[in-house]
Amino acid sequence: MIYLDHNATTPIAPEAARAMSPYLFGEFGNPSSEYELGRRAKAALEAARAQVAGLIGAEPGEVVFTSGGTESNNAILKGIFYSRSRPVHIVTSRTEHPAIINPCLFLMAQGAQVTFLRVDGQGLIDPDEVGRAIRPETALVSIMLANNETGVLQPIEEIGRITKARGVPLHTDAAQAVGKIPIDVRKLGVDALSVAGHKIYAPKGVGALFLRGGLEIEPFMHGAGQEAGRRAGTENVVLAVGLGAAAELAAGRVDRDGPLLQEMRDRLEAALMARLPDLVRVGHPDRRLPNTLNVCLPGRAGADILARAPEIQASTGAACHAGQVKVSPVLQEMGLASEVAMGAIRLTLGRLNSPDQIETAAELLAGAAGA
Repeated sequence: MIYLDHNATTPIAPEAARAMSPYLFGEFGNPSSEYELGRRAKAALEAARAQVAGLIGAEPGEVVFTSGGTESNNAILKGIFYSRSRPVHIVTSRTEHPAIINPCLFLMAQGAQVTFLRVDGQGLIDPDEVGRAIRPETALVSIMLANNETGVLQPIEEIGRITKARGVPLHTDAAQAVGKIPIDVRKLGVDALSVAGHKIYAPKGVGALFLRGGLEIEPFMHGAGQEAGRRAGTENVVLAVGLGAAAELAAGRVDRDGPLLQEMRDRLEAALMARLPDLVRVGHPDRRLPNTLNVCLPGRAGADILARAPEIQASTGAACHAGQVKVSPVLQEMGLASEVAMGAIRLTLGRLNSPDQIETAAELLAGAAGA
């Protein structure tokens, strides 16, 4: 098996699993308890918070633990909407993850006004379009840092300069970017940033939301006031510890891993193009994650190709709903014709890959595509 779906999920890093182990058994205290067991749990929670903050250049007090990227996205969008006087206007893009698109559609039903910006043929947003979309009632701009399908990196720093000048908070869904490229929330100029644990070799079911100090939002969950009143509910210490350990590991590896992943990705791209002359690479050639390759084979179905190459674990750009196959909305928004987009395959590398797998993967995929 060759696993090429690291943008979908990653295995738990051994370092994270070892860090979690004590909190599965003897260290079971409630972080809110005043006695020794609770104090140790609280210390572990805060150490994990500092580790996550270190990965993204934040202060520990600006990190809120959540159940994952989807909750983080919902928390900022709904938290802004419910904390602001009406009317509330939000700016986002048409190629966001469903965890942004669907909450925005929900908020529109509650009275929010949402502007969905278009992207160009390479998947990029024009920062000037963001500026033109901002209105007096704009309460939030939310643009993803890296696209989950194409790996395209949006010009968040440029957008951040525009939103700051206009006095509008900027959120970025960085679920796919964290751990793959260096991230500093101050340099990016963002006021909020979403993290998904299982994308960085941490457990599923845990994530984080960076909230710049001073940014006030309505809590997504109400209760006993945990997470400094920003997310109620007894904290899941074992998952937070796993996320913290994975974050610290990623911080120490990202500068080394990025170039290695990019080298393997570029080799895979070249090997596929040599075997499949009609192959179409999707997205910007340079402004993309170092591990991500999205390709299309016109006139063929990506799902059929992967079915004929069971040794390759990867994703397609299509989804099956009620027996009907639909092409990726992201690829459609980029202007790809349906017959091209149906042949999409997303290949995303990570720690489970090695250089000696590249030629084998290319041979298997090319053979399955009929080369």
